[in-house]
Amino acid sequence: MNRRNFLKTASSFALLTAGTTTGVSRVFAAPPSSFRMGNLSDENTLNTDKTIEYRKLGGLDVSAIGLGCLPMVGYYGGKYDKKDMIDLIRRAYDKGVTFFDTAEVYGPYTSEEWVGEALAPFRDKVKIGTKFGFGVEEKRPTALNSRPDHIRRAVEGSLKRLRTDHIDLLYQHRVDPKVPMEDVAGTVKDLMQEGKVLHWGLSEASARSIRRAHAVCPLSAVQSEYAIWWREPETKIFPTLEELGIGFVPYCPLGRAFLTGAINENSRFYEGDRRWNLPQFTPEALKHNMPLVALIRKWAEHKGVTPAQFALIWMLSRKSWIAPIPGTTNPAHLDDLLGAGIVRLSAWEMEEFDKEYAKIDLMGHRADPFTESQIDK
Repeated sequence: MNRRNFLKTASSFALLTAGTTTGVSRVFAAPPSSFRMGNLSDENTLNTDKTIEYRKLGGLDVSAIGLGCLPMVGYYGGKYDKKDMIDLIRRAYDKGVTFFDTAEVYGPYTSEEWVGEALAPFRDKVKIGTKFGFGVEEKRPTALNSRPDHIRRAVEGSLKRLRTDHIDLLYQHRVDPKVPMEDVAGTVKDLMQEGKVLHWGLSEASARSIRRAHAVCPLSAVQSEYAIWWREPETKIFPTLEELGIGFVPYCPLGRAFLTGAINENSRFYEGDRRWNLPQFTPEALKHNMPLVALIRKWAEHKGVTPAQFALIWMLSRKSWIAPIPGTTNPAHLDDLLGAGIVRLSAWEMEEFDKEYAKIDLMGHRADPFTESQIDK
């Protein structure tokens, strides 16, 4: 399917189902009833400077915007101070964020350790998502490993690093073709019965794998890359998620900063920054894709928000069961992201945006060949 036909199909699907699955008048045009004031801080004083929406991922209640904690360990280059990152995580909590995403492979281990320490004072008020599925303990962090014995050891390690007795949301980080999905789901089901895991999900899984897993142990969420410039999940897995009542957690919702306008056609990336070998970030692709940045900036001005906020607002307006997890290492950027707050697009605005978007030809795939080879098809 070419890109224009994809957009036509995806837009029609989204708009046809908007009224029945989310309620256009409730979700698109007005703040839903699940908007609440920010969380209690550790001093038990109510933070009244922000409102935040809460959503359900299956049976899991989370803030509509979560915090991805991968960039904190230098995924896009740089080294960050532990205290600064713990302060950032707590700042997010004070502003109403209750959903935090990490994984054993992030660091490895460092992200879980920092998240665990940061959230320990208010552990019962937040939801932590973490992941298993890579050969971290074997010193092979890029190799897949979802054997049942490995899953159990990974969970025990995560519980210790996160300073908790349960994991709110446990994902299989990538589908392992060498381990039957039924074995993976069965192992997680046992861990849930033991109280060590409360909800579970998959990351970058196909509709077929989602169905196989869900049949053994119901899934609460699926995590995949999704953003204005990468919309494949809309046609590949959204119908399945909607049918089964599974939530969706998009990572890289800001297109690794491209959609914010912080990157221009002269930006260059080098080894040590995850973007350095991604097809979307070659000099040719950056220059070719600049019209999309201009379109986002235009619509952001129309809504009175920043480009980063618009990218999240666009996503949050599409389905009520989407909860993105943008990542940052910068307090000012965090405040900007959370400013997506309660602004939403109407069904008409979504349709008009998609009409303009469909006229833009985009260049570059989202993943390098090795990463793509580990994504379930």
